[in-house]
Amino acid sequence: MNSEDQKLQGVFPVIPTLFANDNTIDFAAQKKVIQFALENGAHGVVCPAVASEYNFMNLDERASLISLVTQEVNGQVPIIGGASAQTTDEVIAAGKSCLNAGITYLMIMAPHGLGKDIEAHKEFFATVSQSLTGAQIILQNAPMPIGAGLAVDDIIDLVKATPMITYVKEETLPSGPAITALEKTDIPHLVGVIGGGGSRYMIDELDRGALGAMPAVELIDLHVAIYKAHSEGSHEKARDLYRASLPLLVSQIIYRMRLTKYVLDKRGIDNDVVVRAPLPEMDEFTKNDIDRMLFDLQAVAK
Repeated sequence: MNSEDQKLQGVFPVIPTLFANDNTIDFAAQKKVIQFALENGAHGVVCPAVASEYNFMNLDERASLISLVTQEVNGQVPIIGGASAQTTDEVIAAGKSCLNAGITYLMIMAPHGLGKDIEAHKEFFATVSQSLTGAQIILQNAPMPIGAGLAVDDIIDLVKATPMITYVKEETLPSGPAITALEKTDIPHLVGVIGGGGSRYMIDELDRGALGAMPAVELIDLHVAIYKAHSEGSHEKARDLYRASLPLLVSQIIYRMRLTKYVLDKRGIDNDVVVRAPLPEMDEFTKNDIDRMLFDLQAVAK
């Protein structure tokens, strides 16, 4: 269950969905990746989100994944349940699945289908809020075509109109000015902003007051080390670690979940590196390049 004694703060990796070659969820590997996140210092976990390929899963698969994550985490850290979906009814169903598992932090994306119509977004979140009593909503503002890519003034308007939105995950580019604007706006129920975008802009976001980051999971130890150094005032160390993360994160922009699962496999989380999302294949040259990046990172986060 979520611990709500303190605000969400730190590094919250998105747990990927590890599929087997027969396209079913590999639950044995799934348990290992959750433990990998916990053992490497994650302050919480997020599942299922875009990097979990939630939009390529049915509601039953999502519910089974939520159940497994809840069991494996066992109250050690907060869980942020992903409740984004294509329709309002699916969002409510996914949200209730999380609530039934004891997860009250729900991340919900401002839907791409509503475009820039802020009044439609207000109505959507009002409907969702009425059906998901007891939840705290993390508004995910993802860029188009994944999300609606709302402008910061519209985000502020939406948050003010929706008391259940207590956090914003800002992922449009540039994310920094939006984070600054949100931090400067007096919204009593808004606890804070969390960075996204694969943590490719993590230092800028933390410098501007972001509470933390939600990266993919494969470099969780490095991202935790960056956050720790920054929090302790060791800003040059944080920047050195951050710079070390960038080569792999640049490749991640292209291969996304396929790269995440490949790197996890290389780091001891045996899986079939199967993705459902339509992503580019990685040829042997690419894999060798990634292997070299991992070799270079071996001692960085120690």
